[in-house]
Amino acid sequence: VQLQASGGGLVQAGGSLRLSCAASGRSLSSSRHVMGWFRQKPGKEREFVGAIRWTTGNTYYSDSVKGRFTISGDDAENTGYLQIDSLAPEDTAVYFCAATSDVGYHLMRYSERPFDYWGRGTLVTVSS
Repeated sequence: VQLQASGGGLVQAGGSLRLSCAASGRSLSSSRHVMGWFRQKPGKEREFVGAIRWTTGNTYYSDSVKGRFTISGDDAENTGYLQIDSLAPEDTAVYFCAATSDVGYHLMRYSERPFDYWGRGTLVTVSS
């Protein structure tokens, strides 16, 4: 699976942004994958943002983004999305998408599991 993240950019605080993660090489649905989103703030370690189980559309979010981030997927386009609302300067980070085989765990556990496929990050910069 190859992943390509896009949609980052410079946005003012309070604005919204939708990041995309286009998958190729394999259908995420037919091959039963979980797509995760991560971010890495300047000078910080990469952190798990949330994930979606492709076959059911179920999602999970870390507490730090719950309520402002929405993960979705378009099966026909084989593309995942991360909608970010009410952006704040502290959301400035490089955002990554990743995919891994769905082994049936609760999505929360994928925050601690290694992902098999990674896209190149897309930079989101939020100005105050």
